[in-house]
Amino acid sequence: MQDFTNGMAAGLITTPWVKSSVSEANGQCVELSQLRKGSVAMRNSTDPDGPALVFPAVELAAFLEGVKDGEFDALVATN
Repeated sequence: MQDFTNGMAAGLITTPWVKSSVSEANGQCVELSQLRKGSVAMRNSTDPDGPALVFPAVELAAFLEGVKDGEFDALVATN
């Protein structure tokens, strides 16, 4: 069974990758892939063989909750 680690080549991950339906048309977005034991991998869609970040599902859930609560709004440039 494959061991998934931060920084591994995303191209080595064979589970399906998911991209948001609201991603920009130019393809600059992130994609997620569900791994075994509840981990989730994240990659840059413009570099599909580049490094992947691997998170336990509970950490990703906490991050998404923070996004929903607006905790990171100040980090996003608005026009």
